[in-house]
Amino acid sequence: MKLTEIDFGAAQPIEGYGPGFFRLGGVVHPAPVLFVPGQVVTWGGFDDIDALLPLADQVDVLFIGTGRDIGHIPADLRQTLEAAGLGVEVMSSPAACRTYNVLLSEGRRVAIALLPVGEAEA
Repeated sequence: MKLTEIDFGAAQPIEGYGPGFFRLGGVVHPAPVLFVPGQVVTWGGFDDIDALLPLADQVDVLFIGTGRDIGHIPADLRQTLEAAGLGVEVMSSPAACRTYNVLLSEGRRVAIALLPVGEAEA
């Protein structure tokens, strides 16, 4: 079997995650968080639509990670994002991270909004 190293170019893949955080470029970011190639933004969760709408002109697909398990996003959030021309894919945060990384490695225009996979211990 021949293994080929993935080249992300200048883009940075999601390197890891854990209770209450995601790691990108060696830096730990508290969740919820929004990653757009070249940019990290604190995301306020499903109520923070203002952080997501500007992505309509920047990306083709927005992945929304719903935490440890897959869940539904509010119907009005989905409708508003799709009406703005933004493709939305909803999945668990771990699955969203993997899918984001694959499409990022292909040079696709993607962004990801992530809810935590668990809570950090106090």
